[in-house]
Amino acid sequence: LTCTCASTYRSKMKFAVAVLSLFASASAFTSSAPRAFNGANSVAFAPKPAVTNTALEMAKQVPHGGELIDLMLKTDEEKEAAIAKCTTELQLTPRQLCDVELIANGGFSPLTGFMDEATYNSVVDNMELPDGLIFGLPVVFDTDSEDLQPGMTVLLKDGDLPIATVEFTDKFTPNKVKECKQCYGTSELEHPGTLMVATERGKYYMGGKVTGLNTPVRDFPCKTPAEVRASLPDDKDVVAFQCRNPVHRAHYELFTRALDDENVGEGGVVLVHPTCGPTQADDIPGDVRYKTYVVLKEETANPRTFWEYLPYSMHMAGPREAIQHMMIRKNFGCTHFIIGRDMAGSKSSITGEDYYGPYEAQEIAKANAEKLGVTPVPSLNLVYTEEEDYVTADYAEEKGLTLKKLSGTKFRQMLRGGEDIPEWFAFKSVVGVLRENM
Repeated sequence: LTCTCASTYRSKMKFAVAVLSLFASASAFTSSAPRAFNGANSVAFAPKPAVTNTALEMAKQVPHGGELIDLMLKTDEEKEAAIAKCTTELQLTPRQLCDVELIANGGFSPLTGFMDEATYNSVVDNMELPDGLIFGLPVVFDTDSEDLQPGMTVLLKDGDLPIATVEFTDKFTPNKVKECKQCYGTSELEHPGTLMVATERGKYYMGGKVTGLNTPVRDFPCKTPAEVRASLPDDKDVVAFQCRNPVHRAHYELFTRALDDENVGEGGVVLVHPTCGPTQADDIPGDVRYKTYVVLKEETANPRTFWEYLPYSMHMAGPREAIQHMMIRKNFGCTHFIIGRDMAGSKSSITGEDYYGPYEAQEIAKANAEKLGVTPVPSLNLVYTEEEDYVTADYAEEKGLTLKKLSGTKFRQMLRGGEDIPEWFAFKSVVGVLRENM
């Protein structure tokens, strides 16, 4: 792949396992008792510009913090001058590359660089920036280098392509155990986010101002917040749907029916905005996910559904990550955000126990909706029935309808055996892409 944000090392066996896991959990999510989690309760925030009802109702609402950040230099002369100030250069990791891009293009507005120690501590401890603005997860530059020091200006590259410069302002040793307990609700290494912090990130974090030079070259296009905003209707609600897996039939029914929610204005549209950066080890690779979205967009041809792609690296942080996703989609122009059951959740790699309760993400979203200026839309618990197609589980039970299910094991057998997959379960176009990449 040319995409450095997509994991290219996964074997075909891992891909098959990911496909199985995806479809095995197609219609419902389950959870055991939730782990301790810091940040779900609302905290005190400094006064911020009020978000009016009119702003909430407009598709192109105000960016987070009031201004859409754009740190990208426009001319070759400006870029050459910025590069000339650098004293050394570094290769970005796939996660760092995603973070740099979202800082530079405004996806992380109001950030203008990697968080310094004070900002990092404020977000870890209180889920807010030092000025009181809500912010879900810290955005940091990690390194093991003893040579990098505050005051240095460094060129950040992806292969041979200059991506950005960063003017480092401070360097500190984070309390990673505290960071994980506060942000992920656990310091257990069985949690993928904790494992990432403990084993992938360097021992130092550095804060610094970012200046954007070039957009990373990928197999999938990732428009900037400004470009996405320009493509959306300016007088309609925009409901964001976040996913990190191929979209199957139940998902499609879920996000299209979200437009009927009482909190969504007439004529609203959906922005399907999948993350195509690094995720969990066994997730389907980003380029394959992108291919499934392209064919599904063509197959459905729904004028009320917009498709764009986000260069974001998942933390699997559950409730905290729900806040992060809502904030990012606000910067992309969304007024509403679909919160699924156990959104961005994860299981222990040893016990299989869920780290978060099924509704924790929805609860934290509701508690902080006013501060964020984004309206959460709870996802429907849909099931497929012989008599009435997809309906809510409660309705099916009330009417005594006949449910149809397909196990993950059976689906894998059918997929590998070339058997026809029921169209009530998965779209033909998506199945075709998955088969081609098994």
